[in-house]
Amino acid sequence: MYNDTNTTNATTVSTINPDLLKERQQATFDVERITHMLDGSVSNTDRRRYLEAIIQRDPTGVFDNSNNQYLHRTDRHVRSMAKGVRLIELCRKLGIGNNDDCSGEIIQSPDFQTLLEAVADDIPLALHWVMFQPNIVSLCDEQQQAEWLPLCRDWRMIGCYAQTELGHGSNIRSLETTATFLKQTDGGMPGGSWIIHSPTLTSTKFWPGTLGRTANHAMVIARLIDGNGIDRGIHNFLVPLRSMEDHTLLKGVTTGDIGPKIGYNNMDNGYAQFNHVVIPRRNMAMRFASVDEDGNYTRNNNNDAASKVAYITMMQVRAMIVNGASKALAMACTITLRYSAVRKQGFAEDGKTEVQILDYTQQQHRILPLLAASYAFFFTGRKLWKQLKDIERNLIAASGGASDNVNQQSSVSKEQVSDIHATSSALKSFTTMVTADGIEECRKACGGHGYLSCSGLPELFTSYLQSPTVEGDNHMLPQQVIRVLLKLVQAVQQQPQQQNTNLDKYKSCNSYALVPSLQAIIQGRSEQCAAITAQDLCQLSTLLLALRHRSARLLLAVSYQLERDMTETGCSLPTAWNHALVAMAKASKAYSQFLLLQDFVKGSLQEQQNKVIGLPEVNVLSDLAKLLALCWIEKDMGDFLVDGYMRPEHASWIELNVLQYLSIVRKNAVALVDARDFSDFRLKSVLGRYDGNVYPYIMEAAQKDPLNAVEPGPAYEAALKRLVQGGVGVYSGTASRL
Repeated sequence: MYNDTNTTNATTVSTINPDLLKERQQATFDVERITHMLDGSVSNTDRRRYLEAIIQRDPTGVFDNSNNQYLHRTDRHVRSMAKGVRLIELCRKLGIGNNDDCSGEIIQSPDFQTLLEAVADDIPLALHWVMFQPNIVSLCDEQQQAEWLPLCRDWRMIGCYAQTELGHGSNIRSLETTATFLKQTDGGMPGGSWIIHSPTLTSTKFWPGTLGRTANHAMVIARLIDGNGIDRGIHNFLVPLRSMEDHTLLKGVTTGDIGPKIGYNNMDNGYAQFNHVVIPRRNMAMRFASVDEDGNYTRNNNNDAASKVAYITMMQVRAMIVNGASKALAMACTITLRYSAVRKQGFAEDGKTEVQILDYTQQQHRILPLLAASYAFFFTGRKLWKQLKDIERNLIAASGGASDNVNQQSSVSKEQVSDIHATSSALKSFTTMVTADGIEECRKACGGHGYLSCSGLPELFTSYLQSPTVEGDNHMLPQQVIRVLLKLVQAVQQQPQQQNTNLDKYKSCNSYALVPSLQAIIQGRSEQCAAITAQDLCQLSTLLLALRHRSARLLLAVSYQLERDMTETGCSLPTAWNHALVAMAKASKAYSQFLLLQDFVKGSLQEQQNKVIGLPEVNVLSDLAKLLALCWIEKDMGDFLVDGYMRPEHASWIELNVLQYLSIVRKNAVALVDARDFSDFRLKSVLGRYDGNVYPYIMEAAQKDPLNAVEPGPAYEAALKRLVQGGVGVYSGTASRL
């Protein structure tokens, strides 16, 4: 087990809290094997630990996070920028990105992501590699990439992605920023140019990360007005913001930071206004559409595969978010479960022995399902990322790109692209909601000490709160999920009449797993839970079928509701759609839970087949999967009873099984969070320390507060002295009227 206390301070077994030591000794599996599984291999674990140690022991001390909570926001921004610059400097010194696959591009190396996570602080440069550079790769033609990517590689061009406006967010068709073509003969640049303009206050770009003080370029999303005055809709434009020599603002550009937020305050989320900013014609991203020197617009529709590449590339951000949800939730669980093993509350039956709060069933019920969810998110996040990368490679091959690893005959159907869009949308919405709520539940489960900044949980929570909104608001995404899945419903409904069924198109799609239940319900064949004993409801196959049925039924309920509203009440489709939004959210959630459990089960078994883990590890992962499914069903039991799929006795069995598996998972809880291998440096928590020495470090953190730097206190001379010595609070016995 790697942790910075036992590598830098020579922590021994004797210095570890005895309650934590006992928890670790009772584990029924090999913690290291789970760690290797999470990392991908033994060598990956070794490499990660090596890179993390470089960050923790960096001689400059710039990566130190111990005083973060005491710094003013401006100081934190400056310090985090220094961390980003030092990180890039270290990458160059270590040769990160120097191999043939990366060609000097640091951010393309897996080591970069490992080092970034090791820093354990938010870097203001982040949107450069998360959104800006991927946009150049996916949306710009080869000539543009040849010009701009080397500048990105060498960190001369630092960019952001400027889509959201003050008055418009997800509804990009209503964005107001304009890009108007200007011919050279009308006063434009040689070859023509674009006039980027913010015509209204609400057209101000607002919220993009890295925009406020860091970026010198932005990929601006604007309405394209061609040389004939025709509005061609939303397109991407590379707009210089600041000089690459001295970082001064360029003519017509106004930018700034939007101010303090709930969290994530290292990042300079910014605003930008453009006052007739002139850029070259070729600064329009021209891979899929172009405008010639006369202002004539052409859409390159001759390459369907190429246009899908951009779509898939953008969805990869959602896969990153699902993976991030797994790690953030696992961090919160690590802190709370370790603390729950150390913290004592109340007495045992002997009246003398204090009880670990982890032994209280209520505490287990709050946290252990979240621990299970963090593992489920890992398996699905990994699978989703692989699916997207595979589709991307096949699309590049189909569009004529070179790839040694792709069958040149590979093709990707629109059903596959739509399906992965639905999958990523559903999972992004569900996992981020569970994680945001879960981190806060972990904080509350730590009692009063969880309210301390030094617990690590408040900053983890407030920084994570952006995730339910970015890359698609969680209450908007279910509509996109259902819009896709309803086409599958239509294909199933048509299947009896079409023997060469449209269902064949879905066989490589995630949603195809719903077909058996959809067919049974549509054809009037009753699906019922086959469990005849409580133990039957502990079988993963039984639990999976229950989640599949619920997902299919709720999806069909949306379909039937839309049809009923339009045919029986005469509603228009937009009105009927609005009425069905609540049902859509439930159906999207149910679909996510089915996918997550299915991937959890298949993923852990695949790891056993690959001999990454053994039977003890598979068993403990199976216990987690069962607990997770049981808790999900318990929470939404009405969904399973309403159509008779489950009977009332099943509900009581589910409750009993939840209690049984809380007890089973409880004995491995600390070992399961240890397996995530988060160092104390990364956790930044006095409550979640690997050694469990919570209380000395709480006191140390308290004593470091600047309020304690002087006596009798910084407010005494300024104000308090007037109260205790000046008599301003003395009661005189008189009354005055105001």
